[in-house]
Amino acid sequence: MQTESIAVLGLGLMGQAIAQRLGAQGFHVSGYNRSLREDIDSTALNVSQDLTTAVGDAAFVWVMLADFAACEAVLGAESALPLWRDRLVINAATIAPEESRTLAAAIRNAGGRYLEAPVLGSTPQAASGTLQILLGGDPADIAAATPFLSALGTPAHFGFIGQGAAAKLAMNQLIGSLTAAFSMSLGLIQRESVSVETFMATLRDSALYAPTFDKKLDRMTERHFTEANFPLKHLLKDIRLFKTAADPRGVDTRLIDTLALVLEQGVQAGHADDDYSALFDTIVRAE
Repeated sequence: MQTESIAVLGLGLMGQAIAQRLGAQGFHVSGYNRSLREDIDSTALNVSQDLTTAVGDAAFVWVMLADFAACEAVLGAESALPLWRDRLVINAATIAPEESRTLAAAIRNAGGRYLEAPVLGSTPQAASGTLQILLGGDPADIAAATPFLSALGTPAHFGFIGQGAAAKLAMNQLIGSLTAAFSMSLGLIQRESVSVETFMATLRDSALYAPTFDKKLDRMTERHFTEANFPLKHLLKDIRLFKTAADPRGVDTRLIDTLALVLEQGVQAGHADDDYSALFDTIVRAE
């Protein structure tokens, strides 16, 4: 097997950006997507819809699939399991801790190794190699994957399998909650005709400020939610996963119930594929 070769499974927005970044950094990259997509440069990414062909002789497999069902269908299929023998599967999908442990057990039973590596950041950070990579797994596997991880961003090791996944859900819960809280505050400021500029200047100088507020401010004030790096439907999926993971651990998730409801309303209103800042459009209805 070629140790400088990596197969990227899942060529959505992030999968493509990661594959292109790795290719630009000198690695031999092959790609796999379950469905044919016209926006994928099949020649540049050496893409195949046949999993065995895509994996080829790559010693490493990077997984950037949408959810656990997709991971299970691709990684856990009986016909696919023999492919993982002697390979390191690096799973960057956002899934629940228990789901990650289930996949890890299946791949280890097939003779492979498994490392969870969900990321913070979107396509711009993938393109520039500035992702934050939240790792769970064996330090030896992290060491083996270091060339790829370093090409993509900054790794942080959270512990065992499941703990990297938990850290990712905790981060994405903050994405949803902070965006909802800022939407409510901005909505009141607008409806009371308070200067948004003065409000933001004061907020930036306070302990209450988070950079994501400025990142999404223009989208909210202009109600421009297209060209998403992280769609609203994916945030809804992650918020539901957070609840699934947190409830059995004695975490009160009643606030998450309301957030999920608002996100569902946004999806039903046609914002499923829009940027997650479209949460504002549900919380502060256009006049």
